[in-house]
Amino acid sequence: MILSLDLDGDAPIYQQIRDRIVEAIASGHLVEGGSLPSTRQLAVDLGINFHTVNKAYDLLRREGLLRINRKSGALVQRDAHSGPPEPGFTAEWETRLRTLLAEAVAHGAGDPAVLDSCRSVLTSFTSPASAAPAPAARRAELGAEQEDSTL
Repeated sequence: MILSLDLDGDAPIYQQIRDRIVEAIASGHLVEGGSLPSTRQLAVDLGINFHTVNKAYDLLRREGLLRINRKSGALVQRDAHSGPPEPGFTAEWETRLRTLLAEAVAHGAGDPAVLDSCRSVLTSFTSPASAAPAPAARRAELGAEQEDSTL
């Protein structure tokens, strides 16, 4: 899968990396046990500082989505088929969801539009062919195509 970033966007680069990896896991492009490139390799591929990639990987590790060690590198720890979420995940996720929905309402989006958008996004994770690629300034390959997965 290709990781795409918008270097001129408002979101910090580490957050974009984190978000694209979460989306790749949700859509099945990255599965439990799958490896990611090393922080240095991904940084070189994207032309960014490796500390930025390290920050994204560490965030994913703290969220329970990646497992990182010196020998095997960064591996996907959970995917959609890993069973129920860890304790505490749902409450924290609902807090973030509440804020996103509040933003939509504050901007005047009504119930039908918000619910249609939610269904559309959720469907994009269960049928990857319907997901539109994001515009990007930098791209890098993630997943099985990578040979070097050590940190």
